[in-house]
Amino acid sequence: MSHPIISADSHVTEPPNAFIDNIDPKFRDRAPHIQHIEGMGDIFVIEGLKVPIPLGIVAAAGKPAEEIRLMGTRFEDLHRGGWDPEARMADQERDGVAAEVVYPTVGMAVCNHRDLDYKKACCDAYNRWLGAYCAPHPDRLLGVGQTAMRTPAEGIEDIRAIAAMRLRGVMMPGHPGVEDYDSPAYDDFWEAAIDLGLPLSFHILTTRDSAPIRGPRMNAFLSVIRGCQDIMGTLVLGGVFERHPKLRVVCVEADAGWVPHYMYRMDHAFKRHRNWLPPGQTLSKLPSEYFAESIYTTFQDDWVAFKSVEMMNWRRLMWANDFPHSDSTWPWSQQMLAEHTGDLTDAQRRAILCDNVAELYRIDLRTLA
Repeated sequence: MSHPIISADSHVTEPPNAFIDNIDPKFRDRAPHIQHIEGMGDIFVIEGLKVPIPLGIVAAAGKPAEEIRLMGTRFEDLHRGGWDPEARMADQERDGVAAEVVYPTVGMAVCNHRDLDYKKACCDAYNRWLGAYCAPHPDRLLGVGQTAMRTPAEGIEDIRAIAAMRLRGVMMPGHPGVEDYDSPAYDDFWEAAIDLGLPLSFHILTTRDSAPIRGPRMNAFLSVIRGCQDIMGTLVLGGVFERHPKLRVVCVEADAGWVPHYMYRMDHAFKRHRNWLPPGQTLSKLPSEYFAESIYTTFQDDWVAFKSVEMMNWRRLMWANDFPHSDSTWPWSQQMLAEHTGDLTDAQRRAILCDNVAELYRIDLRTLA
């Protein structure tokens, strides 16, 4: 293609010492760490979470489906690019990707921790490690830091620290420590993010499950996007974008083919049941208009999204390869994109694969030439 391809959602594989070496000493003996359990392989243990993180799918990119297993993997067998930035360059080149917006792996589970002080210590430790990981190639590894969001005021301090570390965005926990994200208590936080030019991201699996999984285990795979959808609805219908029209957020790895129907459904609810809004709250536009302008969505091999671009604001769609997770399109992203983008115009293709993410994260494309 005549333009670089940028992944809007890729991941690191935090090494065994990532948290231990960077966490507040008060929490060092409780820091997330790897244990080897016979019969299970290596697992990442996070104190306070019932379920540890097996390493079988966190770096299974490129494996045939029949070889993907949750258990039985050793850390040293994972993609080295997950924790070695130099090895990452070769991984990018193999997939035809010029740069990646980089999210955590273990850090996603940390988002669900109920101990806010522990969560804060882990997020700060991760940000320190990530800053060092991205530093050798800041134009090609665009790190997204984390905030525990214990309070709106501390959230502002966190995102200022993240900006000072030259990280490029902020991943938010699904549940904040104070009220919910549509509360006016967060108004100063949203404005601080706007002033700093830091996109705020809500990634799948960073919201605590509110109900048990029904049916077979695979059904959970279909439900993971719901947490992100609920947050987007909270922001739109809660008037956050009405009060902060310059705010931009990213709905990450939740696909995008559902967006046209979701926007319709919000408009339908607003037209028929606007009296359900809290007293004194108004929306001056249709909910779909706020969504179309203020929310970016990332997706991998969601061919429905590619087929539905005319029903969405395709200036807010961003493709991703999800490397090195098991859902990744690596190393066959180019073959997939050639098939899935075949019906797009040149302008749409360039926007979704390059320009949208470059504009949002202020990427100088000349550095990727």
